[in-house]
Amino acid sequence: MKYLFVPATLSNRFSFENIKSYELPKVVCLISTIQFVALLGKLKKFLEKNGKKVIIKGNGQVLGCNTINATSIQNKVQAFIYVGSGKFHPLAIALSLKELKPIFLYNPITNEFSRLNEKEIQSALAKKKTAKIKFLAANKIGILVSTKPGQQRLKQAEILKTELEKQGKKCYIFIANDIDLGQLENFPQIEAWVNTACPGLSLENSLLWIDDTKVKQKLKSINLS
Repeated sequence: MKYLFVPATLSNRFSFENIKSYELPKVVCLISTIQFVALLGKLKKFLEKNGKKVIIKGNGQVLGCNTINATSIQNKVQAFIYVGSGKFHPLAIALSLKELKPIFLYNPITNEFSRLNEKEIQSALAKKKTAKIKFLAANKIGILVSTKPGQQRLKQAEILKTELEKQGKKCYIFIANDIDLGQLENFPQIEAWVNTACPGLSLENSLLWIDDTKVKQKLKSINLS
């Protein structure tokens, strides 16, 4: 089946006035999803008029599986402002940072401005830690791979499998278009799962999420090699 992806933007009256009620640090980074990246320039001008230094990396767009426009400049900013709805993308950014920093949320649909709750971040980090512990203790590993465009990381999964088998683990690659976590129960012999597809699977479940193309460095960072 062929797909046609058409970018769509929101037509709405935007107000940034609620932002003034928050004490923002001096230097902030603006990020958003494709639907709202056109707003970043307007928000940048508003914040600069209010004495802030604003950095937008690239076009400021982030994906759940690609937060490079945020993480690549994390040492240059004191906080992030995410323009969009929901908390999936801000949580993905929080989990990707080396050091936790304030993440603020501006919802252009409701014009609400808030800060990502630290308890939610800590809860996501706790799930990530639980997944890491299960992964390190497991001997049989299942590696999830999606065939969806933008999520397909079969090559990285194969490299990961090779590296893990060097460490004495038995690894199996599971490939599907739509990954149904309920089906994982049909493989009780698998002691831990590694997710290379959409990070949302790991945010809601105790799955280890690895999407780094430099798999060897990622393995080193989790003290496996």
